[in-house]
Amino acid sequence: MTITLDQARSIVDAALAHGTEQGFKPLTVAVLDPGGALVALARQDGSGFLRPDLATAKASGVLALGMTNRAISARVADDSDFFTTLATLTGGKVVAAPGGVFVHDAGGALLGAVGVTGDASANDEAAALAGIAAAGLVARTGAED
Repeated sequence: MTITLDQARSIVDAALAHGTEQGFKPLTVAVLDPGGALVALARQDGSGFLRPDLATAKASGVLALGMTNRAISARVADDSDFFTTLATLTGGKVVAAPGGVFVHDAGGALLGAVGVTGDASANDEAAALAGIAAAGLVARTGAED
């Protein structure tokens, strides 16, 4: 099972709308399927040109490691060599910051991940959560553990 294009577009649209409503800086949102393939991406006007790479890296990190961004961040804090190794292995395509969120269906099946970047990491994550909820799906950040 994987996230559909319609679900991914709903997540992107709702996450961007949430950011606009909250007065966040311009956001970029990436939605990946469970294998890490990009399904949808949008970048608001004024969002930096590296933001698509950062949003994708936030989402791909959680998928590649099977760990929430919180768990990745904790692991990096405990062992900086872990992140150095990880960054080298992935060519820098993993980010250990909030804003990468797992997406599940109501039954708990993994559908993919969302990465959001552009504002403070907590705001990025809030936009991802808003997008996922608007699509009728279930987010997992690690805060619920």
